Amino acid sequence: DYILTIRDTLGRIGEINQMRWDDVFFKEGFLVLYTRKKKGGNLTPRKIFMTDRLRECLLARFHKRLPGDRWVFTNRYFSRKMGKWTVGPYLDRKQLMKKLCKKAGLEYFRYHAIRHSGASALEKAGVSITAIQNILGHESRQTTEIYLHLVGGAERRAMEIFEKLK
Repeated sequence: DYILTIRDTLGRIGEINQMRWDDVFFKEGFLVLYTRKKKGGNLTPRKIFMTDRLRECLLARFHKRLPGDRWVFTNRYFSRKMGKWTVGPYLDRKQLMKKLCKKAGLEYFRYHAIRHSGASALEKAGVSITAIQNILGHESRQTTEIYLHLVGGAERRAMEIFEKLK
């Protein structure tokens, strides 16, 4: 579910980790991701339309969530600061990606490669750079252009293999 959400939103890890159920609009078919990557560091929202696959995935998660869960992807951990078990959003999922890569027989790559690969796939399919820029949440067209030219063969092969995994 986590990887699918990253893939089908092309969201940054921090945006996905902080996503709350209040940010998911099933009937309207979109979700809102928030970033601080814009000038000034203000929290900036952007609307991402959901694929049917993502909507089904998130709807299933929504129905299975524990009462009181605010985040789409929750992490139960012991808070030394509070001295008790607590639930909150994920901060880092590096170990998950390492395990998935190992299981698939791939060299480890970071989640961010999924954004690059997705942007390149959209460009290859003829989607305008402006639309890709908006989906990725880039303020600058130049940043989007960097994404479109950095994806190498290893990442492309990794995503092709990933797509075939069940």
